[in-house]
Amino acid sequence: MHNLEEQYSQFGISKEVLDFSKEILASLEERFRQIDETAEINQLKVIGAMQKCKVSEACLSGTTGYGYNDLGRDTLEQVYATLFHTEDALVRPQITCGTHALALALMSNLRPGDELLSPVGKPYDTLEEVIGIRPSKGSLREYGISYKQVDLLEDGSFDYENIRKAINEKTKLVTIQRSKGYQTRPTLSVTKIGELISFIKNIKPDIICMVDNCYGEFVETIEPTDVGADMVVGSLIKNPGGGLAPIGGYIAGKKECVENAAYRLTSPGLGKEVGASLGVMSSFYQGLFLAPTVTASALKGAIFAANIFEKIGFHVIPNSTESRHDIIQAVTFGKPEGVIAFCQGIQAAASVDSFVTPEPWDMPGYDSQVIMAAGAFVSGSSIELSADGPIKPPYAVYFQGGLTWPHAKLGILKALQNLVDQKVVSSDFKRL
Repeated sequence: MHNLEEQYSQFGISKEVLDFSKEILASLEERFRQIDETAEINQLKVIGAMQKCKVSEACLSGTTGYGYNDLGRDTLEQVYATLFHTEDALVRPQITCGTHALALALMSNLRPGDELLSPVGKPYDTLEEVIGIRPSKGSLREYGISYKQVDLLEDGSFDYENIRKAINEKTKLVTIQRSKGYQTRPTLSVTKIGELISFIKNIKPDIICMVDNCYGEFVETIEPTDVGADMVVGSLIKNPGGGLAPIGGYIAGKKECVENAAYRLTSPGLGKEVGASLGVMSSFYQGLFLAPTVTASALKGAIFAANIFEKIGFHVIPNSTESRHDIIQAVTFGKPEGVIAFCQGIQAAASVDSFVTPEPWDMPGYDSQVIMAAGAFVSGSSIELSADGPIKPPYAVYFQGGLTWPHAKLGILKALQNLVDQKVVSSDFKRL
């Protein structure tokens, strides 16, 4: 069976859904061409960094025990530093996730009496307990580190006047979340981040500017460290791991900031010298190599989803024509049934656990029930086809990932089909 329509029918995709999607895809050829061009530029940057750092076959082997003289680990950190144009980098499997990487960067570079400032509004849900916005054991608040927040203006722009007022003699570190998290605000472009950093540094030059880079790597041809960020932080089971990294996170930036993080991760006096890479180096290197094209596939899926659901009548962020600065697509359904039906459609398109039906549950680190669809080769990997959202107003779902464009496409079609079948969307593709 080689007919494309017949192949999709095997997944329960109706002819009506497929025909509707064809109209959308016909209008996206130029957008997709531009994405491929960005991917090509970033692919060459990755190869160039690997060549400059003399990545060898020996780098692909792992170490055990203390991990002294781990060539692959040390070279990979040189590659990340070269790629992000920074003085140093920490790239480790011992960093368990994006939240851990961010907590590590914050806790290692802040001291009792310091103040942390977020000039872009509320941080991602799991950081609330790290900071102490919601009380939690071991939070920054418990260590005497205070927190201030300046919300974005209604149009999503920076509130420069109140940011200036918030900066004081205690302000040590500014955290800038590039992606939207579980919010319906715009994702920040690298250029906008650079403007914000410049404004902050003009007020107090010694402030550390850290960017939560999760979901943003390789979406543009420049990164936040190209526009003044002192640190960028991210997860390897998102964009830079290319779907192959089984765990890990990174911090790239100024040498002192990275060294502080290394001493916090391991132990004072040990720092980067220890930490065995075990058997993950090959996956880390090859995942980084694939990351630009994998990110491009996910980006195509996000744009396809925006155009599909905007045409049906749902509010989407970014909208169908906006420029893209991360791989996340938010769709607001206004009712929990839409979020649940969408996620269940995404799960049904997975290669792994497609037979599982996701349901909302009380997930650690969140203040409401969350539903997550992620039939992934790496558990929880959100560079793979996935969708999730909190079951609370405005009942928005956050879609991301897709290691290949055909898989991202299938996921969106399956989600749409499920919304039709569950009568959240009418058979003539109108919002109900």
